[in-house]
Amino acid sequence: MNYFKKLGIANVLMLTLCAVIILVAEYLFLTGDQMHGLFIGLWAPTLLGVMIYLKLVDNGSK
Repeated sequence: MNYFKKLGIANVLMLTLCAVIILVAEYLFLTGDQMHGLFIGLWAPTLLGVMIYLKLVDNGSK
C-alpha cells in the first residue's frame, strides 16, 4: 500500500486506465474488429508517454 501512496493517486488512475485500454483493444482485435483494436491499442503507450513527459517536466522545475 505504501507503494501506491508514493506513486500518487493520479498515476495509479492513469496506469489503471492504460490497463483497461489494453484489455478493450485486445477484445476488439480478437473479436474481429482489428482496425479499431489497433487504433485503441495505441492510446495506452501515448498516455504512458504523456505521464513520463509530465514527470520529467515536474522534476525539472524542482
